[in-house]
Amino acid sequence: MTRITRRTFGAGATALALAGCGGARVPAAGPADDLRPVPNAGYADWVARYRARAAADFSDDLLRRAFAGTGYLPGVVARDRNQVEFRRTLEDYLAIAVSDERVARGRAAVAQYRPTLAAIEDRYGVPPEVVTAIWGLESFYGDRKGDIPVVSATSTLAYDGRRGAFFEGQLTAALRILRAGDIAPERMLGSWAGAMGHTQFIPTSFEAFAVDFTGDGRRDIWSDDPTDALASAAAYLDRNGWTRGLRWGAEDPEGSLQPQPGGPRFATTSNFNVIKRYNNSDAYAIGVGHLSDRIAGGGPLRTPFPPDANGLTKADRVALQEGLTRAGFDTGGADGVVGPNTEAAIRDYQRSRGLPVTGVPSLEFLRGLE
Repeated sequence: MTRITRRTFGAGATALALAGCGGARVPAAGPADDLRPVPNAGYADWVARYRARAAADFSDDLLRRAFAGTGYLPGVVARDRNQVEFRRTLEDYLAIAVSDERVARGRAAVAQYRPTLAAIEDRYGVPPEVVTAIWGLESFYGDRKGDIPVVSATSTLAYDGRRGAFFEGQLTAALRILRAGDIAPERMLGSWAGAMGHTQFIPTSFEAFAVDFTGDGRRDIWSDDPTDALASAAAYLDRNGWTRGLRWGAEDPEGSLQPQPGGPRFATTSNFNVIKRYNNSDAYAIGVGHLSDRIAGGGPLRTPFPPDANGLTKADRVALQEGLTRAGFDTGGADGVVGPNTEAAIRDYQRSRGLPVTGVPSLEFLRGLE
């Protein structure tokens, strides 16, 4: 069987969906200013040339509607060029991916869509909790599907040229999706990198795996009704080798996988590797697996994580965030994940007290807050 990897283009909306209290905040509504179209003569020329080539396969009316209101998005290029490898520890990743809120909402989602999820499992063999966990990580159960026109995002990145051939392929696939009638141009929205809908498929993956589970003639992964998107995620796993009735793995003191030194070990199965076809990351696959276990009623990991590089345990980091908040310096929440918000709050606190401004959490700093 041919293996098709959904993610070859960057973090996309997963980073958006996993924005935690200690990290960057998600805008309340609408794209950021740098993700709105601006005039760019070079881009306009590129689009004109592309449309001339595409006219061999697409009607003038489709091309006109597809590109109506679209344009060059400088923020897309900036994000593509400034991607950095995620360096969060597994502990920090799971604190966000398997937060109490994400678990509670996942359980509520399974209860709400139980008949649909049961029908999806019957067809594709993927348990409701696993499908729901992917939904939770990819778009926070549909809250963060992305609001950027896919044609704008993919055409901007195709014009930019760093991965021009790849994104031109995504743009052309997006046009084929529009031609098929699955979605109207104005509703084809996604992440800055073109990942779309509840389950964040790029256009070529949509073509390969999206399904019309509702039977209405459209594969609509954007709808308020997540049925097609959830079924498409299950179809993706099934097509990539999911084994019905087999767990993803489990925490196991004798397990061979230990992503964070001193932290929990895991024993995994072939289904763990299938989850990695969705996003090729051990942390992501553990996140999906552990979140699915928690949604199903399981408890937290049994093995504690060691103190971080600054000597702080998660309980220490939570106490530090709570202390800063009590002192009037907002960290955006207290999840134990030290990100830009927490570091900025530490700097502001240090500045207000005449201390050396480092932004670095430490036991000494925590004791000074207490």
